[in-house]
Amino acid sequence: MMKNERKNLKKNQLISFGITLTIIIVVNIIASFVYTRFDLTSEKRYTLSDTSKEILRNLDDYVYFRVYLEGEFPAGFKKLRKETKEMLDEFRAYSKFVDYEFINPSESNDAAERNETYKLLYQSGLNPTELAIKTNAGAQQLVIWPCALVSYQEKEKPLDLLDTGVGESSSQALNNSAQNLEYKLISAIKELSQERKSNIAFIEGHGELNENEVYDITRTLQKKYNVKRVTLDEQITALNSRTETKDSSIVINSNYDAIIIAKPTKPFSEKDKFIIDQYVMHGGKVLWLIDPVSATMDSLQTSESTIGNALDINLDDMFFKYGLRLNKNLLLDLNSAKIALRTGQMGGQAQIEYFNWYYFPLLNAASDNSIVKNINPLKADFVSSIDPVISDSDVQKIPLLKTSNYTNIAAAPAYITLGMLRQAPDQRMFSQKSQNVAYLLKGEFESLYSNRMTSEIVESKEIGFKTSSEPTSMIVVADGDLIRNQFHIPKGYPLPLGFDQYTQITYGNKDFIENAVSYLVDGEGLIEVRNRELKIRLLDANKINNDALIWQVVNVLLPSVVVIIFGIVLAIIRKRRFTK
Repeated sequence: MMKNERKNLKKNQLISFGITLTIIIVVNIIASFVYTRFDLTSEKRYTLSDTSKEILRNLDDYVYFRVYLEGEFPAGFKKLRKETKEMLDEFRAYSKFVDYEFINPSESNDAAERNETYKLLYQSGLNPTELAIKTNAGAQQLVIWPCALVSYQEKEKPLDLLDTGVGESSSQALNNSAQNLEYKLISAIKELSQERKSNIAFIEGHGELNENEVYDITRTLQKKYNVKRVTLDEQITALNSRTETKDSSIVINSNYDAIIIAKPTKPFSEKDKFIIDQYVMHGGKVLWLIDPVSATMDSLQTSESTIGNALDINLDDMFFKYGLRLNKNLLLDLNSAKIALRTGQMGGQAQIEYFNWYYFPLLNAASDNSIVKNINPLKADFVSSIDPVISDSDVQKIPLLKTSNYTNIAAAPAYITLGMLRQAPDQRMFSQKSQNVAYLLKGEFESLYSNRMTSEIVESKEIGFKTSSEPTSMIVVADGDLIRNQFHIPKGYPLPLGFDQYTQITYGNKDFIENAVSYLVDGEGLIEVRNRELKIRLLDANKINNDALIWQVVNVLLPSVVVIIFGIVLAIIRKRRFTK
């Protein structure tokens, strides 16, 4: 009887083993043909965006990543290395044309050989990070290269994997770097694999910001796009090209994927407005940065007060037709940037104090749109409010930027004086709710010149007049200085956009402009990837130092104790079963 029971038990065990083995084999066979993964993280950190998947699936040649995050370095950089490898592995799951290797540039014990390697990396456009590491022997300087070189066919692109911002801790920088990995890596692939760079034009001829005033953002955009400066000069071919086909019809195409109109100060002629209008009607994208009121800090250099006057550049009817009204006012906000003022002199040194300048509001996101998601506050400079208007066209009006709920509205002409800094702000003056200062418009726009043109112009094949647009988009900001970089005092060279040399604070202006241009040119996909938020659960350094022994005991002894107890319990159960 006992022998039969043992035989049946053994038989059942063999059957169970055979079934389990068969299931494993079948699942592996299916998995070799059908790819799937399960991401159980709350923020779906290991799930690629649809945009990234599409770019990877469209690859037709190898993209090779040489990542220089190999070697012995602090835990934070090991984490970045791990995140980078996992992201590249995820890329490889969707494209066989992605390959990589991790390289230690400091591997050689020969100092001369290491320096030669560093020199080559410098020449390739990579930059290292130097860290002071505390060891038992004292402080040690460690050179780390959190960078990669991306190669595709004959092209190569340097890539910084570490994002650092002014005032950020190392943990914040590494957190931001991990969040931006997918965007950086997939953007590099898209940039290298696309057949042509998109074309962007800064419009000039109406007193717009000059090349130096937009130097930093121009240099940044040139990494991804062909950037030019174009004078309309009332030429119908300035923005749209015309090609005659074999059947004598005219095909009209936009010369530029997007145009930027940055702080014009002179009126637009009707012909130039017509050119821009028809560029929009044929699907062109526009980033408008407009000052409805003329006011600058330059006029306060020699006088304590000035007047902000309404600025007429002959665009009000165009904006109204497209669905917006740019108000002739200036916004003051208690939540504002500081300016430096000389308050006296002591021992031959000028005494400088910093005051909140209410005409420089700090702007925040007015919606959850991907253009403004997860960006730092922007520094405005004499900004005005924008109101949407009811229009017949089917255009979405999405607010992007706004002031705080402690706003004051000063209608033009507005009296501006530095004297207001000598007294405490009157809270009753700042009782207005937040005001929107930037909008995204998207949809099908109606032409400003609809029902206004002669039949000769309407019927002209060369002009190709359209009364309504193809689906397109534009972004309107009521502050022309939002895109203007400061200049170093006293050396005079352009500073990074958004960096305030007086307070040493970097605002989100550059991120906003980059996002805006990327949205207009590339669509919403890549922007959503860029603004994806991942939560990095960092360890508490103080608890680690104070409770190190406790956690060592828990991690080393506790698992062993659990295994021993489990073994004893299992032995007792088996003994009782076979005794019966």
